[in-house]
Amino acid sequence: MIKLYNTLSRKKEIFKPIKDKKVGMYTCGPTVYDYDHLGHAWTYTQADLLRRMLEYNGYKIKQVLNITDVGHLTDDSDSGEDKMEKSAKEKKKNVFEIADYYIKIYLENRKKLNLEEPEIICRATDHIKEMIDLIKILIKKGYAYETEDGIYFEVKKFPFYGKLSGNTLKKLKAGARIEINPYKKSPFDFALWKLTPKGVKRQMEWDSPWGKGFPGWHIECSAMSMKYLGKTFDIHTGGEDNIFPHHESEIAQSEAATGKKFVNYWFHPRFLKINGQKMSKSLKNFLTLSDIEKEGFSAIDLRYLFLTSHYKSPFNFTFKKLKNAQISLNKIYENFSLLKEGKGEIDKKYKKEFLNAINDDLNMPKAISVLWKLIKDKKIKEENKRATLIDFDKVLGLNIEKIEKEIIPPLIEDLAYQREKLRKEKKWEEADKLRKEIEKNGYRIDDTKKGPIIKKIK
Repeated sequence: MIKLYNTLSRKKEIFKPIKDKKVGMYTCGPTVYDYDHLGHAWTYTQADLLRRMLEYNGYKIKQVLNITDVGHLTDDSDSGEDKMEKSAKEKKKNVFEIADYYIKIYLENRKKLNLEEPEIICRATDHIKEMIDLIKILIKKGYAYETEDGIYFEVKKFPFYGKLSGNTLKKLKAGARIEINPYKKSPFDFALWKLTPKGVKRQMEWDSPWGKGFPGWHIECSAMSMKYLGKTFDIHTGGEDNIFPHHESEIAQSEAATGKKFVNYWFHPRFLKINGQKMSKSLKNFLTLSDIEKEGFSAIDLRYLFLTSHYKSPFNFTFKKLKNAQISLNKIYENFSLLKEGKGEIDKKYKKEFLNAINDDLNMPKAISVLWKLIKDKKIKEENKRATLIDFDKVLGLNIEKIEKEIIPPLIEDLAYQREKLRKEKKWEEADKLRKEIEKNGYRIDDTKKGPIIKKIK
């Protein structure tokens, strides 16, 4: 039995897919006007863990990941510049070059984090027709209206607006602090299509029944998700900051157009913070994978760190935490490398404990504690322990089995051999001198019950 917290119902629910053993899953991808940062890595890793957990339970996944390369304005009230156009101006580049550059880096970072490949990766700019068709339906059904600067969704026409975020129209009016757009019937209506202003030439604009322009941010996800997953699908994932207005608006326009429930389960990891503050591009306080790699860490070190916290808890990033995660991960690798290879069996007791943890709303900290309990258990046969760790890694994604053993230089091997010989002769001072010489050459020796292990100093 799988239990997942559903943002829509605000409680944990038993997961029941629309089709038996098949799951349709849509993941809100990045807006590619700048580098993706650790906040994105946190969110996408949690979505990857969700996917892996479902696969571990025998489900077949169809995951759609979108790339926002147009339509995301600098202000959620439908004002300001398109983030893609703004970035292109600042960097003095073509907007399509900007998109291609950051998409390439984002996809490389996904591989470094060992995120599973989605079945479909779709760009907003490749789905303009689908967006226009969806807008036509909304106009025909009376949910959208045309103005001098674009097409807007009329929020008051959709009585269930606010059911995801709690931001009902009544509450929004009570706390209204929003820039007034003279063209909107209500300041809370949102753009489906923005017309290019007169006298302005955009790099990204398309012909439409209403004039040359570009899509709003929200309409792209509705159009693409329903194209590939149907009018109603199982899971929609995205960061906590997507809940409002983005996902709330997706629900409104999708359900208004189809008359059917849009998504059954909404999955939103909490914010990743740095020094107690939300990490974001707009605040310019973000770190990238490249930044942590320059400090001697890997993306898999970061992945392990993410496994130590639950996705529904705000995560505060520090380099101290990352260092501790790196040390712990190296210990896992070292313990695994010492295990006998051979035909082992997955331990049923530990598998059940692991499954109970991950199936309880992705309780990864509990799953990691099961992993360590297994590693320390001396009663389990080494071959079985090895097989069970490999099985757990289908979800954890730490590449336990793929870690290559370091090639130790002959000089270091010889020094280590001489040191071990001296230790057996209880010549401790001479042995210690050789240890220091080994360290000067960039290696260290860990003395274990199974003998010394040589490791390169990172």
